[in-house]
Amino acid sequence: MTPLQHAVFTVFTSSGDSKPLNELPVQYNPNSLVFDKKPKIAEIPIPGLDAPLKQFVRNQAETLTVDLFFDTTEHGTGANAESVTTKTDPFYGLVKIDPNTHAPPICSFKWGKNFPGDSLPDMYGSQRRQEFKGVVTEVKQQFKLFSPEGTPLRALLTISMDEYRTLHDQLDELKLSSPDHSQAHVVERHETLAMVSWLHLDDATQWRHVADTNGVDDPRRLEPGRTLLVPPLR
Repeated sequence: MTPLQHAVFTVFTSSGDSKPLNELPVQYNPNSLVFDKKPKIAEIPIPGLDAPLKQFVRNQAETLTVDLFFDTTEHGTGANAESVTTKTDPFYGLVKIDPNTHAPPICSFKWGKNFPGDSLPDMYGSQRRQEFKGVVTEVKQQFKLFSPEGTPLRALLTISMDEYRTLHDQLDELKLSSPDHSQAHVVERHETLAMVSWLHLDDATQWRHVADTNGVDDPRRLEPGRTLLVPPLR
């Protein structure tokens, strides 16, 4: 008989170091997982057209929501009952600030084989995953049962996470390989020409190529929402 495998949260530092700080196995496996992933599409108005052009800008952060059940009534419900917070507080800590890093920790959620996203078609290459790595954005706690003394004995936690990946990890994973044809890029807040050049031409030093094409006089000041043409390198 195959042993039961529990879902587990692995906690890292806020810098996302590969060495884990702690592991938090759930008490009972969840009944459902909710993943939400959306692309951000910009509309580019062209005078005289019946409809604006659609331009892919970027993907938005994927979210994971999971409900976890905890119960300590097996240890009794009387005066010496064990509080369920002994099991829930470590998960509540995922949204607390680490005094050493001044930020909540990075963590991952993993549960068994064939994790959602592990069987992507071959065309997506290294974008397959075996876990969901991110930052916990919400821990909603519902305490359902109490002892006569007011000790909480049963709880339902709803945990929401936003995915977390560094810029280097994303570029290495995507392996974007289309510098041979012209592309359009809608400028996001805090983006630089070097970053645009790196994303589309795989070479941050070619920012002047992008600046000259678009008549950018000051490369340090890019207006968010502006559409840049990124021509191929000749």
